[in-house]
Amino acid sequence: MKRSVVLIFSVLCAVAFSAFAAGIASAAEIAKVGYVDLRVALNDSEAGKKAKTELESLIKTKQGAIDEKGKSIEKLKADLEKQASVLSAEAKKTREDEIERLLRDYQRLVQDSQNEVKKKEGELTGSIIKDLRDVVEKIGQDEGYSLILENVEGIILYSRKDLDITDKVVKIFNEQKGKKKK
Repeated sequence: MKRSVVLIFSVLCAVAFSAFAAGIASAAEIAKVGYVDLRVALNDSEAGKKAKTELESLIKTKQGAIDEKGKSIEKLKADLEKQASVLSAEAKKTREDEIERLLRDYQRLVQDSQNEVKKKEGELTGSIIKDLRDVVEKIGQDEGYSLILENVEGIILYSRKDLDITDKVVKIFNEQKGKKKK
């Protein structure tokens, strides 16, 4: 009797375990998962490339103004060093004060330029990222994804390459932007 109870219990456990394992397998088959690298999508999209070009142009313009101001300060410093022995103490102090003022202006120019570039980058890329996220959401809904992750700075350490839908997102995004222009 004891033996038959143990045998029945073992069979029931085996049936329950196989049903549980089958449930996990079917759940894994049902759950469709993907991931997107929005940074790559931003850089590879046509709008992202255009924004990057515009940003580089702004940086080049700002850098030109910064370099010009820096060269004029360096020239004034060199002139002061050359003339230091013939200048009166008061004239030397006046020029040093002027150079210090110009250096503060230079540092302010650098900081203001950096802030302006950062702000412009936010303006240019913010709307693109929002639109890319909308494309990801649409792909998720249309193709029955259960979960789409964002691969931010390598957070996903490993996944199969077929789960990466970044190229699909870029393609659909570019098509949508192309249609809106026409």
